[in-house]
Amino acid sequence: MDDQVETPPQLLPLDGWHRAMGARMVQFAGYAMPVQYDGIIAEHLWTRSHAGLFDVSHMGQLVIAGEGVDRALETLLPGDLQMLKDGRLRYSMLLDDNGGIIDDLMATRRGDHFYMVVNGATRAGDIEELERRLPRGVVVDHMKEQALLALQGPEAAVALEALVPGVSDLSFMQAGSFEIAGARAWISRSGYTGEDGFEISIPTAAAPTVADLLCSDERVKPIGLGARDSLRLEAGLPLYGHDLDRETTPIMADLGFAIGKRRRAEGGFAGASRILGEIGRGAPLKRIGFTLDGRQPVREGARVLDGEGNEVGRVTSGGFSPSLEQPIGMAYVATALAEPGATIMLEQRGKLFPATVAAMPFVAHRYHRKPRVQGA
Repeated sequence: MDDQVETPPQLLPLDGWHRAMGARMVQFAGYAMPVQYDGIIAEHLWTRSHAGLFDVSHMGQLVIAGEGVDRALETLLPGDLQMLKDGRLRYSMLLDDNGGIIDDLMATRRGDHFYMVVNGATRAGDIEELERRLPRGVVVDHMKEQALLALQGPEAAVALEALVPGVSDLSFMQAGSFEIAGARAWISRSGYTGEDGFEISIPTAAAPTVADLLCSDERVKPIGLGARDSLRLEAGLPLYGHDLDRETTPIMADLGFAIGKRRRAEGGFAGASRILGEIGRGAPLKRIGFTLDGRQPVREGARVLDGEGNEVGRVTSGGFSPSLEQPIGMAYVATALAEPGATIMLEQRGKLFPATVAAMPFVAHRYHRKPRVQGA
């Protein structure tokens, strides 16, 4: 007899709100999460043309503070944090000593400390790694009483500006302190959908009121996990635990852009020897995008084969693209096979599917970047 008791999922601050809005709930990252409301394809296309509201409160929000916090974090992350200006975000990765990716994350300088958002499924492990590996004078605070909402899509800025005057002045990868519905909010402008988007950190108690206000705008609808996954796949953005893990380096994952010029020259971050070596000579494997003809997607775990039937990689994400109306996916393959336009063979459940290596993103990003001033 199995005496193990299954741990019930944790509830989001908006759990009751999601159910009242007709969400179908599933367990994800230890939480009960809304997977869809009106259907994944409809929600996906709504976000691409209007604005979608996502509840991402399962993600970990951390404050990291202490003397020399930027230099300390640079020993674990390959991003240039010392040069990061106040109120600016940087995409980066928490690395192990062999250069493997423990998690990918967003780090923002807020005066004398950093605000960091990490993935929900890895949050506890990330906190443990940070506390164990950072100097004793650097403190990690888990912001358990904060909810996190994301508003994504081409009409996100005008919808949020109506409630938060001045928020549309933020540019891509910039953040600031605002007020919404009488609550203090930390709002950033990035976006994992490839669309213009905002992330809104607010006290848990304010979350239902803020969600109601946002969805009272006819341009905004609540969107579930299903569309979040298809949107990020179209945007060519990797998902931790699927496309990224400890066996993967930033160079294998095609995330070398996150390693700044100074860090490449100076090193000094976890796994630097291996990663800088891969920058110079290339990595043995590379994350690629691929497209398929027809409508049958090839899912995570399918094998990538060469012309002689030998396994040369694995599919890590796959699905049907509502925007392109065709199957797309991501895989790791031998670097020699990673050129866009190359033909690869995928095997799923004994069936073979010819695929074409495709440049990513599959759907062009539409982030809001302010034009650079000549001579500035």
